[in-house]
Amino acid sequence: MLAKRVTFLGTGGFATALSIHLSRQNIQTTIWGRDSNYCQHLTAARVNDRHLPGIPIPPEITITGSIVDAVTNSDLIVVGIPTAYLRPTLESIASYIPSGMPVLSLVKGLEFQTLARPSQIIHQTLGPRPVAVLSGPSHAEELAEGRPTSVVVASDDQVLAAIACSIFNSGSLRVYRNEDPIGVELAGALKNIMGIAAGVCDGLGFGDNAKASMLTRGLVEMTRFAVARGAKTTTFFGLAGIGDLMTTCFSPHGRNRALGLRMAQGLTLEQAQNATSNVAEGVFTTFSVANAARSAGIEMPITDAVEKILKGLSTPRSAVVELLSRPSRAESFEIDG
Repeated sequence: MLAKRVTFLGTGGFATALSIHLSRQNIQTTIWGRDSNYCQHLTAARVNDRHLPGIPIPPEITITGSIVDAVTNSDLIVVGIPTAYLRPTLESIASYIPSGMPVLSLVKGLEFQTLARPSQIIHQTLGPRPVAVLSGPSHAEELAEGRPTSVVVASDDQVLAAIACSIFNSGSLRVYRNEDPIGVELAGALKNIMGIAAGVCDGLGFGDNAKASMLTRGLVEMTRFAVARGAKTTTFFGLAGIGDLMTTCFSPHGRNRALGLRMAQGLTLEQAQNATSNVAEGVFTTFSVANAARSAGIEMPITDAVEKILKGLSTPRSAVVELLSRPSRAESFEIDG
């Protein structure tokens, strides 16, 4: 099957950018949003000023607040809804989604408290169907501008994975296949915690040495937690792991890094969140992962430090000092130590 019409659920930056990318390849795309008024604004303005200011949306892309119109005759649904809103949004439109229609998830996060991955939420709300996930170092701004970008698509359904690759692998976007959907989703969520930590390092002016050390040990933490939940170690040394980690922690576009930066400069969590219209997925991910890691006896000192900062239990500087005061030991890359 070659998808002739692709429907995006969500009006966020990445969904919009991928829709623009597909329109350049002459694939018919539709963007659906639950806010009908904002959809009407996007249709008239032809620019997503909340998330992709200054980047025009081609007139060939349909934007609608009607889920019926959005999914009619669609061959593939692409979900780009933040994790915090994913379950209630999909539950509200589930009856309109045709049975068996394949779904590709762009969502990078874990459901608060349940730790459900986006693909699990999709199955639970929309029922049995082929589901794939797309992830990697892919800031929406650069993708929308046509700058070279590489990502991975992972799925237990290899037919859908091949279809997704054939659709999106064109122009400036390079798509690789990955056989570890659990690892790809967990990497996309866990790197947001390290993004907050990277912002704290930058906000405190600690420099490259501290940031490089934090990212290296952070990658070990990410891998340790994910492997305990069924992921493959190798995924974290590829595009979905270290690749996405680097863009999140170094780019000025990174929303989680920006949140950590603002908190290091003195803002509260609420103030830092209110300073942007973008959702920093790493906040709830930190709370859920830190709690789950403690329950499972998994050592994640950087995640614990970020949690203390977000909850106001420690200042950013004190949290870093506490990390540095941990007893010295041999450098370990073992996932169980």
